[in-house]
Amino acid sequence: MKILVINAGSSSMKYQLINMETEEFIAKGICERIGAGGQMVYKTAEGISLKYEVPFPTHKEAFDEILKLMTTGETKVVEDVAEVAAIGHRIAHGGNKFVKSVLVTEEVLQGIDEISGLAPLHNPPALVAIRAAQEVFGKDIPMVTVFDTSFHQTMEDYAYMYALPYELSKKHNIRHYGFHGSSHRFVAERMNELLGNKPNSKIVTCHLGNGSSITAVKDGKSVDTSLGLSTNGGIMMGSRSGEVDMGIPQALMDGEGISYQEAMDILYKKSGIIGVSGVSTDMRDIHDAIAEGNDRAHLALKMMCYQIKKYIGSYAAAMGGLDAVVFTGGIGENDWAVRERSCKGLEFLGIKINQEANDGCRVERRISTDDSTTQVWIINTNEEMLIARDTKAIVEAL
Repeated sequence: MKILVINAGSSSMKYQLINMETEEFIAKGICERIGAGGQMVYKTAEGISLKYEVPFPTHKEAFDEILKLMTTGETKVVEDVAEVAAIGHRIAHGGNKFVKSVLVTEEVLQGIDEISGLAPLHNPPALVAIRAAQEVFGKDIPMVTVFDTSFHQTMEDYAYMYALPYELSKKHNIRHYGFHGSSHRFVAERMNELLGNKPNSKIVTCHLGNGSSITAVKDGKSVDTSLGLSTNGGIMMGSRSGEVDMGIPQALMDGEGISYQEAMDILYKKSGIIGVSGVSTDMRDIHDAIAEGNDRAHLALKMMCYQIKKYIGSYAAAMGGLDAVVFTGGIGENDWAVRERSCKGLEFLGIKINQEANDGCRVERRISTDDSTTQVWIINTNEEMLIARDTKAIVEAL
């Protein structure tokens, strides 16, 4: 079975065709600048790589180009479009409506549209992409939606509720939803395999990148997560502040004479790692600056790792123990210094880092010592594969 996985934004669309027999990609890439020109990036498992300009007025033209590349010329990877058995779509927000991945129907599309206010930058373009895929591939091809928030729907009410007037929380669907669910679920499932499929396992998954979140996973279920209603909560990120005192927006508005929206722009786009360091959102630049003696860059590193450590400790308390910590995402998989510093001082939880295993490592590996009672691992996330697996399971059950 060959499954096409789509991750659509308002002006871009990542895609990956996966052979589910081997769970290896056949072709992948990204369509960029949709609606504002157009650029195509295409790569096959056989080593063909292309990057060129092409008009993409809408997502439909992007799908047309993907289909053309996959089925014709030297870039061909399938003989006919009929070889694509199904399409899986990543959807950022499922609200309270979608607690698991589902087959696309008109009712599902209507439901996604109804909760678009919770993710106005993400859900609408995803709907556009689904409609465009139906137009290009035909409505007979089964499609599945996989929601970033659904993994966290297993949280108990005392974990996901905010201490607002109860009626207002219910009326406006205000709660912790959490994000990066596909990533957290993928690495947690892999970690439990590495633990020998231990029953009632207690795992903290740290998805660290330009956007970051940390999740407590007990017995395969999310019991708490650092991001809440919005994508700015929990720990500091590339340009996002993370969790801040509620008085800060008003202090910025009063002190700078700016609007609420301008204050939000500061917290979302000018804070976090770049805001503290004044250098960059990229941790590689932060480490270079630290090597040159930049104290603010060093402060940004220390702040982030301190916050990660606090979440690991608090989630161990929430779960009543800890079997493993997983680092994943762009920073989690590549930045050995962040991993080491974030675990320093957690020896009381049975965490001891093997510096030789950790330093420079970017692939799946245990980075805790043999006598560490809590294992620490790097696991490379693969959200596309999780989407493909869910899609395969739903389609085969039809």
